[in-house]
Amino acid sequence: MVAFRLVFGFLLLTGLLCFAMYIGTSQPVWRQRGIVIIKWTVLAAFGFFAVLILERLALML
Repeated sequence: MVAFRLVFGFLLLTGLLCFAMYIGTSQPVWRQRGIVIIKWTVLAAFGFFAVLILERLALML
């Protein structure tokens, strides 16, 4: 759980830094990288929470 939180936080920070580089340099490649990183981070979070919910449901049955 702690490892997931660290990786999730690192990915969010990396995405934000990419957006900061885009603002600083006005190069669209940084914006695109930031969008890709944030997109995959959110998808991974949805998958992680889906697994947690399924585990809780299995315990309830």
